[in-house]
Amino acid sequence: MESQSRSLSRLESLDDYDPNAMPVAQARELIRQFLTPITEQESVKLSAALRRTLASDVLSPMNVPPHDYSAMDGYAVRFDDLANAAGKFKMIGSAYAGHAFEGEVLAGECVRIMTGALIPQGCDSVVMQEQVTVEGNSIAIPGDLRRGQNIRRVGEDIQQGSAVLVRGQPIRPAEMGLLASLGFDEVTVYRKLKVAIFSTGDELQQPGSPLAPGQIYDSNRYSLLGLLNELGVEILDKGNIRDDKASLKAAFVEAAQQADAVITSGGVSVGEADYIKQLLAEIGEVVFWKIAMKPGRPLAYGKIGAYGKIGPCHFFGLPGNPVAVMVTFQQFVRDALLVLMGQQPKPAFTFKVACASAIKKVPGRTEFQRGILSQDTSGGWSVRTTGEQGSGILSSMSKANCFIVLPVSQGNVGAGVMVDVQIFSGIN
Repeated sequence: MESQSRSLSRLESLDDYDPNAMPVAQARELIRQFLTPITEQESVKLSAALRRTLASDVLSPMNVPPHDYSAMDGYAVRFDDLANAAGKFKMIGSAYAGHAFEGEVLAGECVRIMTGALIPQGCDSVVMQEQVTVEGNSIAIPGDLRRGQNIRRVGEDIQQGSAVLVRGQPIRPAEMGLLASLGFDEVTVYRKLKVAIFSTGDELQQPGSPLAPGQIYDSNRYSLLGLLNELGVEILDKGNIRDDKASLKAAFVEAAQQADAVITSGGVSVGEADYIKQLLAEIGEVVFWKIAMKPGRPLAYGKIGAYGKIGPCHFFGLPGNPVAVMVTFQQFVRDALLVLMGQQPKPAFTFKVACASAIKKVPGRTEFQRGILSQDTSGGWSVRTTGEQGSGILSSMSKANCFIVLPVSQGNVGAGVMVDVQIFSGIN
């Protein structure tokens, strides 16, 4: 446990380090200090690469476009002929995307050309079809044209050998299309991050089964399954673990041997039956276990290993209340997992809008109220809460499209006051 002692000593030497009430920003920074991205790589088919992370830069094997192409439907001409032919050209054929005009265009001649078609030999400009007058087998062209117009030049978008994507880039639909356009059918990515999850609590029952008195359905695990699936990690679902020390220890040991990170919900508060903090003292280390925030104060972060051996397995102990689970995941766990996956997540995008109604708040902790951001008929934006903000009201997350982020020093908020909002993936 020598490495544990060194880590804890280093933490305790930090200014205002308080594992019992860690400020939000400091907690994020501390987590980041403990993260080392995975390095193992594998090659996967492009069709299976969505949400994976590039393990190396991608250099273009070709110019894009690979040839000079028409950017318009119109007529391919030789610019120098405009004066000699008095603006009149004889049509000698057509060029379509995938079906080039064969032959050379001579003085006074033109080719009907479609968007994406290869520029015929001898031509250097394309005149839009709307600018010409068709007279039988000839066209008349006005004189106010420029050489090279309406042509996509070879290498104009991407030059051969240039870096089009960089290591650590997440592969989204746009990246899949870009890679396909360059001819890649496989791509080198980091292996999938393995994340084990389980819930704790004897009161939990699985959906589809009847509830006994005192029982509730385990919603937290399903929220976490959805959040993790969006990231594209490999999920090891360990189900619900009984509230006894032996069962929890066995679950932790197994998870630490199989996964890069372990996420639990419940069991990190101050109740007498909460064994998780005790177990981590035996088989790992805890960096902090409470955050100065609402909802989500009982949040634990640390590292665990098998029977006292500190390993690379990260531990996130989320609260038991369903809203707090989702808030703490979004504010702390998501970015940490992305770093482990080899990415560099950007800070959450926030901006200020007027609050449509008053909000009660006590200074001393950061609050993440669930909000509905909307636009009025005049085009202005405002935000209002979803209503009651209890950490057990999961419907507030379903109704919301943003967090209203109220800082530590903030007190009550009056109607019309500008507040920070952090949007979800989209505005409904």
